[in-house]
Amino acid sequence: MRKILIATEKPFAPVAIKKISKIFEKAGKEYNLVLLENYTDRNELLQAVADAEALIVRSDIVNTEVFEAAPKLKIVVRAGAGYDNVDCDAASAKNVVVMNTPGQNANAVAELAIGLAIFGLREMFSGKPGGELRGRTLGLHGFGYVARNVFRIARAFGMKVIVYTHYSKGAAAAIGLKVTKSLEQLYEKSDIVSIHVPARGEHIKSVSYEVMKHLKDGAVIVNTARKEVINEPDLIKIMEEKPNIKYMSDITPDCEKEFAAKFEGRYFFTPKKAGAQTAEANINAGVAAADQIVAFFEKGDVTYKVNG
Repeated sequence: MRKILIATEKPFAPVAIKKISKIFEKAGKEYNLVLLENYTDRNELLQAVADAEALIVRSDIVNTEVFEAAPKLKIVVRAGAGYDNVDCDAASAKNVVVMNTPGQNANAVAELAIGLAIFGLREMFSGKPGGELRGRTLGLHGFGYVARNVFRIARAFGMKVIVYTHYSKGAAAAIGLKVTKSLEQLYEKSDIVSIHVPARGEHIKSVSYEVMKHLKDGAVIVNTARKEVINEPDLIKIMEEKPNIKYMSDITPDCEKEFAAKFEGRYFFTPKKAGAQTAEANINAGVAAADQIVAFFEKGDVTYKVNG
């Protein structure tokens, strides 16, 4: 039998596990689903994965240590869009396929981004006079699944939406979005900037002083991507120079103490990464992961493979 291990420090909802189980039951008796939930000792994961052929994780770290402990492992699926918690090079070295489940939590993250924008504009519901979304310009830094959902929601609020993207210019233009010529232009023209790029390659620290210096004083930056895309010293500098800029995120930056000391009332960080923390996203990502594993073993389908 093929052992399919779900290893989650933050477990899937029971209804998600029920749906995942049904997928493997329907696929055939050769699939044996095993759960490792709420584990606190890394050795529990290493022991559980030893005879697994497939692994489903959420934000759990899957590194060289895990691949060395799992000689039978053929596929790892990260239930979610970001997969920086999986060492893709180590996986490739062991001929293990790594997949993510793009788009499954996109609406959840998009709703959070809009919520953070509202929270920032309304002075974090402190009682101070705030602002409205309607009539303001929203700049999308990136145009993947999440950003497209943010566009859909923002348009319903009566916002003007613009975008900067390297790779999806045609898709953005096709639905009537204005694509800016540069990232600097996007930040210059936006009242709210919502960041939707992965923590890889050219995007690492791409939100730099040279980009942010073009922001209007009073702009709101919303980051539901990753902290690594922000140049944190540059963010501190720009917030010092422009005293009405706000930074809203579901990722606590490394420089949190400096924010607390200098920028009270101008920032908000959720206690933990919150973009995909909805029942719907939880179910969607888990079900997609199960479907992809079955398709991989039954059909050799590697549509969502992310490693070389």
